[in-house]
Amino acid sequence: MTTTIDSDQKLHLVFGGELEDVSGVRFRDLKGLDVVGIFPDYASAQTAWRAKAQATVDSAQTRYFIVHLHRLLEP
Repeated sequence: MTTTIDSDQKLHLVFGGELEDVSGVRFRDLKGLDVVGIFPDYASAQTAWRAKAQATVDSAQTRYFIVHLHRLLEP
């Protein structure tokens, strides 16, 4: 069975949480990660990322990321 990926569907994951140290990407509490959602394109993922990043601007240890899921799904 082969899986085909719709080339127009570029899935992106937005998530974040509190880092142990801002110079790295190691989270303080993996169970406390905030999974914002999976988005169908980069623009909508960036909008969600920006909203979360701005909402947590007072927490210097908190960071949000965009992961290009479509790149992980391509063979």
